[in-house]
Amino acid sequence: MDGAPALVHIADMTDSLMTLLLAVAVFVGSHFALTGDGIRRVLVARLGEGGFAAVFSAVAVIFLVWVVMSYGAARMDNILLWPHLPALDMVPVIVMPFALVLIVCAVTTRSPTAAGGEALASDPRPQQGIVTVTRHPMLVGVTLACFAHMAPNGDAASVILFGGLAILSLGGIAHIDQRRRQSLGAKWGPIALTTGVVPFLAAMQGRTRIDWSGIGIWRVVLGLAVYVALIYAHGWFTGVPLGW
Repeated sequence: MDGAPALVHIADMTDSLMTLLLAVAVFVGSHFALTGDGIRRVLVARLGEGGFAAVFSAVAVIFLVWVVMSYGAARMDNILLWPHLPALDMVPVIVMPFALVLIVCAVTTRSPTAAGGEALASDPRPQQGIVTVTRHPMLVGVTLACFAHMAPNGDAASVILFGGLAILSLGGIAHIDQRRRQSLGAKWGPIALTTGVVPFLAAMQGRTRIDWSGIGIWRVVLGLAVYVALIYAHGWFTGVPLGW
């Protein structure tokens, strides 16, 4: 039928999709390159921590703008990797509330894996709050959000965008753990043993107990409020209105 989206073939990769793929690759690659020990050490030595943070932020914003603009153009091609299944529309409805609660908790909770959180390794108290669920609440939340959006959006542009962001988040988890292991030495052991990456896994294995009071009901409510707000603002914020 004329105007109907078609399943993609390698030969069907359009200029817009190739541009998006390049933009996402550069965005993800620049994050890994700038946070790698070699380049980061050189830049910090020359610019200081504040200067490095400014350069990193500027590069991230520039490439993110490129990604967003490329995504808007690539979605117009309407090329599908898999057909839309109405049942998959429920995936983000189910997953996003939990993902947003994780993200809100990450923003409002001190964590040994967050920026500047190395000092918490010397705290004799057990890990607290959302860290007892996962030691990477921000990146796990973003990863869940990415996969939740890939499921109902089988178009090539969305898969490239959200797949790239998921790779960035998962790679970030591994990278942060490696850096903390190197920088904290023996202090990293108790943190790794009493926390996990997969939500609730450490608790299910008996390595920790969920600190519900540390998480706080207000963080859960705030995360759910953000979810509701994003539902209403989705069309305006992303340019893609919800189909339900």
